[in-house]
Amino acid sequence: MASSKQMKTSKTRDFQKEPMNSLEAEIAVTTLRATGEFSILRKLNLERESSFTLRSVAGSKIGICLDTETTGLNHAEDKIIELGIVAFEYDPITAEIIRITDRYNGFEDPGRPLPKEIIEITGITDDMVRGQNLDDDQVNMLANQATVVIAHNAGFDRKFVEARFPIFTTLPWACSVNQIDWQAERISTRVLEYLLFKFGLFIHAHRALDDAEGVLGILLGKLPVSKTPVFKALLNTYEKVTSKISAVGAPFDKKDILKQRGYRWNDGSQGGSKAWWISVPTVLENEELTWLASEVYSDSSADRVEISRINALDRFSVREK
Repeated sequence: MASSKQMKTSKTRDFQKEPMNSLEAEIAVTTLRATGEFSILRKLNLERESSFTLRSVAGSKIGICLDTETTGLNHAEDKIIELGIVAFEYDPITAEIIRITDRYNGFEDPGRPLPKEIIEITGITDDMVRGQNLDDDQVNMLANQATVVIAHNAGFDRKFVEARFPIFTTLPWACSVNQIDWQAERISTRVLEYLLFKFGLFIHAHRALDDAEGVLGILLGKLPVSKTPVFKALLNTYEKVTSKISAVGAPFDKKDILKQRGYRWNDGSQGGSKAWWISVPTVLENEELTWLASEVYSDSSADRVEISRINALDRFSVREK
């Protein structure tokens, strides 16, 4: 007869061979979180996501979350090598996300060898893209259904996508990086992986469909301080006309206070004047001009400030100056 020690060891080994079922996993997660000593990350799986309402709503609309992998950072020279899209139905009144309606993922051969750094970052190889083409009919069909396109750093993705699929020039875009006030929610880093971590989730980053699903995963959550649904916060913001204020000719020694104010540097490579710039609600335009005149410019050069008003159809596009 086996000893009790042998029986215990055998039982433990059998347990280790058997994966936890979902109930056991939830109990384990709840127990660990209750200690206050652990933070648990769950792999994003939209197929079992409980935040979808799955309710039919009159007047519902379709949005798409989109991500690209490219050969580089310059939209004028580099090419898309992978495109991922997740289409979802939502209630435009409550901002509740109802269900996923479609997905697309495809590769495209850029016609030249992939840079080594792109292969290292994405895991996409020359063999994976060789001879591949994105499905124009499928992508255009998804775009035709959508009322808004959402990307994490839309200022990057939109320029590439519009160059490849002109239909995207006719759609309003929203950005989950720049059009949600993450700082007010005490989140200082806006990298997609980090934001997902804050929501207790993780993905295999730097692949187009995984990242597009990651954006939707964020939209399904609630902001940690205000408790506002993330998607509602984005819907409340993205359509508003904003004023892009470029402090042309600002003195070099004022760069630190401009940065503290939230200004960013435009080196001119993506269009527009070389200048520190900021985007503010149009109603705050005069307040910002007053601040520039008093804190940055000490002479009449303040009249060199450039102002452009931007809506969701042009925002993040090459048309935005």
